Amino acid sequence: MTPQRTKLLWFAVWCAAALAAACSPGSTGGGTGGIKRISIATGGTGGVYYPYGGGIAKVISENIPGVEATAEATAASVDNLKFIRDGRSDVAFSMADTVEDAALAKGPFSDSPKVPVRTIAVLYSNYLHLATLTTTGISTVADLKGKVVSTGAPGSGTEVVAFRTLEAFGLDPKKDLSSQPLGASQSVDALKDGKVHAFFFTGGLPTAAVLDLTHTPGMTAKLIPSDAAVPKMREKYGDGMYYPVVIPKTTYGLDEDVTVVGVANLLVVSDNMPEQLAYDITRLLFEKQSDLVAIHPQARDLSLATAIVGSPVPFHPGAVRYYTEKNVWKP
Repeated sequence: MTPQRTKLLWFAVWCAAALAAACSPGSTGGGTGGIKRISIATGGTGGVYYPYGGGIAKVISENIPGVEATAEATAASVDNLKFIRDGRSDVAFSMADTVEDAALAKGPFSDSPKVPVRTIAVLYSNYLHLATLTTTGISTVADLKGKVVSTGAPGSGTEVVAFRTLEAFGLDPKKDLSSQPLGASQSVDALKDGKVHAFFFTGGLPTAAVLDLTHTPGMTAKLIPSDAAVPKMREKYGDGMYYPVVIPKTTYGLDEDVTVVGVANLLVVSDNMPEQLAYDITRLLFEKQSDLVAIHPQARDLSLATAIVGSPVPFHPGAVRYYTEKNVWKP
């Protein structure tokens, strides 16, 4: 086991222990003894949102007097924004395409009012992992036709991107394949057990569940390129939403680099979060970045230059104040 993988797995254990005492995702909006408790909606334990969110909760709790933050395991993007909408979470991870749908009451949010969400920072790119085994004979997205495929947990951003990618390749997710709604860790287990032929998961690098798969003895995993979907996805959803990104072969010990669909990840809050709290959270992302990198290497991708680019919704005034002080904000 590599040191990086060991660090990720140990941190997942630490987060699980911390979450064991917590109830389902929910913002208390306050607390006893003058403590303000805030909830950070993250994702499944096999992805990047979960440990990254645990790190953010840790630095908030240790560095903002009177505030105690807790990272919550969730189904990720779609559900996270519903928690923001319903006041059950204060901070959330989500992909840019899902944030746009929430703000416009489209797609999975079409049956409810627009979500009053504001961005704190653009954190890093999500990579569309389409994982399989060499024994399945799957080499392209088109090869998924007629196969059993996990397309992500219900309420996840993975499900949104997986369906859009399949459609860009001319496949109907509901007719051309048998779609299974599984999270990252569950997808890996299902693939190992032969219950699915492949699975989608959108996550940062490295994603713990995919590391687990690629380091499983007796199995040879492979990732399938998906970047050919980008032109049609841009045509339908806008030029800035999706873009090609490369998963280096060294990330998972593969034989070659793999180019896939990329989409930005955002850290967002409700528009009613107090300005000072939003300012402090934004500040800590940068002042404590080395602490966050020690928890998950994906935090290295955060920078002042990129944090303010690619959000489909306005930034929170508290975040704008921080970026203005750092001379990077341009109205």
